[in-house]
Amino acid sequence: MNAVQHRDMAAGRWHELTLAEQLGNIGSEVSRAIRWGPRNERLAEGALVRALELLDLTLSDPRLRGSVTRLREIARAREVVVDFLAGSNEYGTTAASLQRYFDAYAIAARSQRASQ
Repeated sequence: MNAVQHRDMAAGRWHELTLAEQLGNIGSEVSRAIRWGPRNERLAEGALVRALELLDLTLSDPRLRGSVTRLREIARAREVVVDFLAGSNEYGTTAASLQRYFDAYAIAARSQRASQ
């Protein structure tokens, strides 16, 4: 699973999206990983890998370089996702709390698009 899943995004399109759009899309992959977890480990792992790839692309977004706070939050979100889906859940995260976190960004992105 080392191959880049989002090749077109890695080529630069990802950095054209707003932060809310990026995190909303990441939330879709996190939701897939949660949903598939109990039923199909292979599909759940694939969704987790894609979510992490997108989180890493977000962390590399040059627009965020000036905001240590945003970078720290995104890095912490990555840490929490890994801890919940592949670790020992030291943070006590729930599927519902992850869903709420990422859904807020998806709603904000939708709202931004509607107001344009």
